[in-house]
Amino acid sequence: MQDYTDTFTALRTRIDEAAGYLRIDEQRARQPQLEAEVSRPDLWDDADAARQVQTELSSVNDDIALFDRLTASLEDAETLVEMASEEADESLLGEIETTIKTMGSDLDALELRALFTGEFDERDAVCQIKSGEGGTDAQDWAEMLLRMYQRWADGRGFAYELLYASDGTEAGISSAEFLIKGRHAYGLLNGEHGVHRLVRISPFNNEGKRQTAFAAMQVTPFFEAMADEVDIDEKDLRVDTYRSSGAGGQHVNVTDSAVRLTHIPTGTVTQCQNERSQHQNKDRAMQMMAAKLLELERRKRDEEIAKITGVQSNVGFGSQIRSYVLQPYQMVKDLRTEHETGNVDSVLGGNLDPFMESYLRWNRAEGEPNE
Repeated sequence: MQDYTDTFTALRTRIDEAAGYLRIDEQRARQPQLEAEVSRPDLWDDADAARQVQTELSSVNDDIALFDRLTASLEDAETLVEMASEEADESLLGEIETTIKTMGSDLDALELRALFTGEFDERDAVCQIKSGEGGTDAQDWAEMLLRMYQRWADGRGFAYELLYASDGTEAGISSAEFLIKGRHAYGLLNGEHGVHRLVRISPFNNEGKRQTAFAAMQVTPFFEAMADEVDIDEKDLRVDTYRSSGAGGQHVNVTDSAVRLTHIPTGTVTQCQNERSQHQNKDRAMQMMAAKLLELERRKRDEEIAKITGVQSNVGFGSQIRSYVLQPYQMVKDLRTEHETGNVDSVLGGNLDPFMESYLRWNRAEGEPNE
């Protein structure tokens, strides 16, 4: 009979560590408080506050349930080993091995939580993609990236909401803005902030030459109630309305209700075209604007600190972070972490988790704050 003592000791240690970074004791104390708040009859008098309470309770319940399941699985596995040993019954070995393997995979995924150190990592993310150098290929590449992140969100069960998309001159898009809602959406996507480079035989080049194209991804943490927390002077805003267009399909409003906001002092622009009315589009665009202005101030502060300490940020808007090569060979490589794969189709199909995890681990090893 195989000796599982060391295996179980290692699993017990990992579970004990999870209790720490999940703050299980704190969450068990917080759970009944949140349940009491949710049951209040006047909870929905303040819809924003009600959503925050429900979201927090859901997260607390998920963490506690996962921790309890892992603990119970370990106890079950230990019991099975005792039974198999006492009865010299090796028919239970398959079930024991399956339980151990499943626990290992669950803990691997769970330990990713310990890598989220940023202030806003648990939040939703508002993302913007802009085509860069490369002409029509760059605009086509921007649309490919948009599709890639939508597929990633779908695969994780996150909500994806396209806010606007501006058509390219011949193909693709010149820019797009979208929301991804899900726990740790910003923490996961933050490492995608930067310039993405594509190398391929251009379908738009009659001579079949290889073409390099660039598109930029910008990621900002999003708060539903952000507009109430950031003071924006209406005098600093230019409001433009226009007819919606772009790659939004049936979900994009086609009346003259689309809204573009420009914050004149900073040049920050937000747009929304998928709500039912001009008023709703403006409200959503204001949420985006507030989130972006807050993030702009935070990044300025971090840059000032970096100058004082002599630390230069490795990831910033305008810096190339990843290359996607389709010809003459196939490879996707992150230039910061050195993580790479030859399965380009899988990555473009939304399989981004390995790149995101490698970035989080690299970022932790570099000792930099996870922005």
